[in-house]
Amino acid sequence: MMYSNRNRQFKSGAVFLTGILSLSLFSACEKAIDLNLDNVKPVIVIDGGVNDLNEVQVVRISTTYSFTEENKFNGLAGAKVVLTGSDGTTVNYTEKTTGIYNSPKFRGKPGTTYKLTVNAQGQTYTATSTMPKKVILNLLTFKELTVANKTRKYVAVIYDDPPGVENWYHSIVRFKGKVEFDAATDDRFNDGNKVNDVIFYDLSKDMVPGDTVAVEFQCVDKAVHRYFFSLGQNLSETQPVSPANPPSNFDNHALGVFSAYTTSSRKALFK
Repeated sequence: MMYSNRNRQFKSGAVFLTGILSLSLFSACEKAIDLNLDNVKPVIVIDGGVNDLNEVQVVRISTTYSFTEENKFNGLAGAKVVLTGSDGTTVNYTEKTTGIYNSPKFRGKPGTTYKLTVNAQGQTYTATSTMPKKVILNLLTFKELTVANKTRKYVAVIYDDPPGVENWYHSIVRFKGKVEFDAATDDRFNDGNKVNDVIFYDLSKDMVPGDTVAVEFQCVDKAVHRYFFSLGQNLSETQPVSPANPPSNFDNHALGVFSAYTTSSRKALFK
């Protein structure tokens, strides 16, 4: 199962921090700047998903770490993880490796509200998510756009948006065995339409003809969409915003997100 679209870790202090410190010096003098970055108490980070495929579902539990430490997955061992559903489902997870908790194989059901409960280090954290109805990804196509005399190539997802209901989508782009990009979208302007939605990640900078691009198309609930949209804003190169933690759907000050989602995937040959 590929749930999370980005390999993201969290550091204490400014927990989710992306930024550049630039200094403009208008003289020949140079001065050393010593940044005093205070560390704070580690915070738990929980990333988990339940989809509509009959497979092992995964929850990743870690803690934040010092700003000065090397980027890493700071896995948290010994947690108790339980999933319950409004349909009466109860699933107990087991720790596969440090911080990685797996369920037995099972398939989530659209329309069901799932609650994930994590007990760790004497604290309890919960999040709920309702699995939307499935929307099928019909096709992938490629679009070429020219900006500043440079032609870039993008992948586009084609699907039929159901009329009369709000839908939130999360598209994950993979190639060469890695997740490269994602996009959180909705149907505010496309309700009930056949949608041809461009994912604005320049494939031509990393791919060559003959490579395969894959897109996982997830239907998510509103809170999960808000999380991934906010995460994308934080990491955007074209629309910089003040860095902040994306809004988690967990309580008790935990970071991360729990998503119950349907998924549909397609592959296409890059030309």
